[in-house]
Amino acid sequence: MKPAASEEKLKYISGFGNNFATEAVAGALPVGMNSPQKAPLGLYAEQLSGTAFTVPRSGNKRTWAYRIRPSVLHKPFAQIENGRWQSSFAELPVTPNQLRWNPLPLPENETDFVDGVTTIAGNGDLFAQAGIAIHVFAANKNMTDRFFYNADAEMLVIGELNRVRFLTELGVLEIGAGEIAVIPRGLKFRVELPDGAARGYLCENYGALFRIPDLGPIGANGLANPRDFETPEAWFEDREGDFELVAKFGGNLWSAEIDASPLDVVGWHGNYAPYRYDLRRFNTIGSISYDHPDPSIFTVLTSPSGEAGVANCDFVIFPDRWLVAENTFRPPWYHRNYMSEFMGLCYGQYDAKEEGFVPGGGSLHNCMSAHGPDLDAFEKASNADLAPQKLSGTMAFMLESRYVIRPTRFAMETDALQADYFKVWQKLKRNF
Repeated sequence: MKPAASEEKLKYISGFGNNFATEAVAGALPVGMNSPQKAPLGLYAEQLSGTAFTVPRSGNKRTWAYRIRPSVLHKPFAQIENGRWQSSFAELPVTPNQLRWNPLPLPENETDFVDGVTTIAGNGDLFAQAGIAIHVFAANKNMTDRFFYNADAEMLVIGELNRVRFLTELGVLEIGAGEIAVIPRGLKFRVELPDGAARGYLCENYGALFRIPDLGPIGANGLANPRDFETPEAWFEDREGDFELVAKFGGNLWSAEIDASPLDVVGWHGNYAPYRYDLRRFNTIGSISYDHPDPSIFTVLTSPSGEAGVANCDFVIFPDRWLVAENTFRPPWYHRNYMSEFMGLCYGQYDAKEEGFVPGGGSLHNCMSAHGPDLDAFEKASNADLAPQKLSGTMAFMLESRYVIRPTRFAMETDALQADYFKVWQKLKRNF
């Protein structure tokens, strides 16, 4: 049996979207063919396709796995309770009001990653493969004999409190606060919590796969560099027992009995794989003369829609950076936006909202809903000495979508919703 991930140093391969080849046991990968009459070492060959077979080569995503048992070995699925997962967002009329939430508390009862997901908002239609769902998660229990896969969406996980370790079919990756993991649609995994209770954010992406944005006039370098994305090397476990496989399919959770761990891929090659990224490695670009650039300059990943330049979802961050622009209001300006914005905070303090917007919490400013700095941030920035200033110890992020983001009933009725959020702007005075 392969050693548990906690017993060895995790190993990674660098590069975004590369065609990798990795094996945990020498000779597990066939040479010169994908599906030989007999796969090496008595393994089974199985392809995991992340796009249609006929997608052009430049965008085609698939991985060949060589595994101890094929994935068809499970009992029939039966629907189970969804808990706080939601994939429909038509419960309530959507409000144009600015919304902000405090962090949800850590669970008191034993709660694993799957049971610890709470849906805050979303849009689109998973059956039409458009839109996103935005969740928070809070867990305190390892998934030891329970496994999960999501047939509805690619999953972007954003670390906020303590480490989260994903043991997947294609290897093991771990994130902490200020790091992200992307788990491909359909990939099986379980979650361990090395530091005990953990919390973070989760974006289900129903649309086109996340990719790093084109750089255009920026040139060849900058923003998120492909070499900084890490994919795990092959790792497997050969365990038999009474296990549960949970699937998210068609917006609901389903459960099946399995008698062996599905994380039994001994070797694999391809470009459809999980990856992680440390947001602190982002190469931030900004003005060195005057004015505040649009926040799109901080885009880490984008999920395009059918219209050029208008995203199904952009994942944008606001990390440590120097502010040097002259004669400029340096925080985000007041604005009303075509795109809808959900923001979260991994750690530190957000410069436009120094109070009330805290790690683990979130805010939602929907299409054309006015927002911007609160009174204190406006006064401070308007009267500041515009010497070079370093913003340090901060990591906020934004999920921005062309589709209106619709809060769930839970999000609108929870005590975590700040009923007085609108008051942060009410003392802005007339200066004309």
